Amino acid sequence: MNDALPPLITALLEPARYAGVQPQPVERVELMETHGAWVLLAGDFAYKIKKPVRFPFMDFSTLALRRQACETEIRVNRRFQNLDRPATQLYLGVLPIVGTPAQPRWGEAGAADAGQAIEYAVQMRRFDEAARLDHLCERGALAPELLAGLARRMAAFQARAAVAGAGQPWGHPAAAMRWPRDNFNTLRTALTDPADAARVRELSDWTEQRFNAIEPLLARRRQKGRVREGHGDLHLANLVLIEDEVLPFDAIEFNDDLRWIDVANDMAFAWMDLLNHARPGLANALLSAWLDASGDVSAPTVWAFFASYRAGVRAKVAAIRLGQLGGAGASPEADASLAEARRYLALAHDIAHPPAPRLLITHGLSGSGKTWASSRWLAAETSGRAIRLRSDVERKRLHGLSALASSGSGLNTGLYSPQAHGDTYASLLDRARLLLADGWTVLVDAAFLRTAERDGFAALAQGAGLPFHILACEAPVAVLRQRISERRARGVDASEATLAVLEQQLGWLEPLTPEERAHGLPAPD
Repeated sequence: MNDALPPLITALLEPARYAGVQPQPVERVELMETHGAWVLLAGDFAYKIKKPVRFPFMDFSTLALRRQACETEIRVNRRFQNLDRPATQLYLGVLPIVGTPAQPRWGEAGAADAGQAIEYAVQMRRFDEAARLDHLCERGALAPELLAGLARRMAAFQARAAVAGAGQPWGHPAAAMRWPRDNFNTLRTALTDPADAARVRELSDWTEQRFNAIEPLLARRRQKGRVREGHGDLHLANLVLIEDEVLPFDAIEFNDDLRWIDVANDMAFAWMDLLNHARPGLANALLSAWLDASGDVSAPTVWAFFASYRAGVRAKVAAIRLGQLGGAGASPEADASLAEARRYLALAHDIAHPPAPRLLITHGLSGSGKTWASSRWLAAETSGRAIRLRSDVERKRLHGLSALASSGSGLNTGLYSPQAHGDTYASLLDRARLLLADGWTVLVDAAFLRTAERDGFAALAQGAGLPFHILACEAPVAVLRQRISERRARGVDASEATLAVLEQQLGWLEPLTPEERAHGLPAPD
């Protein structure tokens, strides 16, 4: 591989070249390579140099374009850093490279000699590669709680991110369809085997059909501010665990169209990648937590379109690499790229054709463990197409509050009045109906103390011809009181149930009938 490297990169593999930009001597320089960049790992830092390439989606063909891309990369990635946490400040600046390709020297950021630069590099603080989420996932060390934290972080980031204006070109439905079509054009050229060509054609047809179905919704989502300046490349290898917090990095800098996108498009990439790593339970956890935090009710309807597209993106990247390596059969690396492209195409097909959905509800008093049990069920679910709806979150969303906000409502007043209670269950039923129609398995986490409340959901499943299950949770009253008191002391849950609420629920409770118990599921281990 090194034989094909340009002289500049070969020279920068020499540790002595870093004496002026490193506090300690560099003993070894490692090279990582993508289709668009060389990344030199030297000491405590990494130096990312753009390749002089030009693709339909990326143009680094001139020095001026590469410099602009480096500066944009710094700006868009610093948005994810925490100013009060130095370890999260990965993007340090743009350094000019001066001299000659054979004898390069590092210039200073913003210095006068930048005008004499022969190239530019993004300087980054290195992190432990083992802490990247793809590696954590491979080791089985990626917990649902970390993904829930990422979901909340991204929902908060997206809420304050710049919104695409009416006169700006990004995120219109036509733009949303441009890139899937570009993927398929590349894949048709790169994958000529008849079976591969048939899979590409089938996915292209499904994508066109799905786009026609959701185009009006995509337009409404843009009008409502759902198209924002996001990350653009939010897969697991671009997420790293730093000080118990998942930090996005390597946001797209080279194409505004790929960064100014629907917020669901951004999140669907990470969801798709969890499926690619065969972790459907984690995919469930990520999506459900993000929906709770964002309140984005219509996102699931466009989710499969975006997630299938994202699988197509990874298939295209593998196909481009296949071409750079000489095509199928040229080398083991080329064959691995072909296998990767095929794997992502198969995943895109599975996303487009999910298994039949199910409807589940919980049943139990406050403090009985419904949210714990539903979380465990989500983590164990094997399709990756399950969404949990929580009554505690839905009640607040209907009143314009975030999941963890305090409503200040008293017993039978405000958010907990009989009217609000009925509105919450009606909204949960409506949302469950829409999600089931879109192919999602739905788990509704609510008390469901009254038979009539349960009957409405049972009728929904029966009318749709879908399986219906009840996840019942029970605990002694003394344990319920202890759990509620401890939960309120922590103050980190959407539930606002008090001991007074529990006492009232004990009077409301209508136990499951024998027929309902026949639909019961065992509590998760």
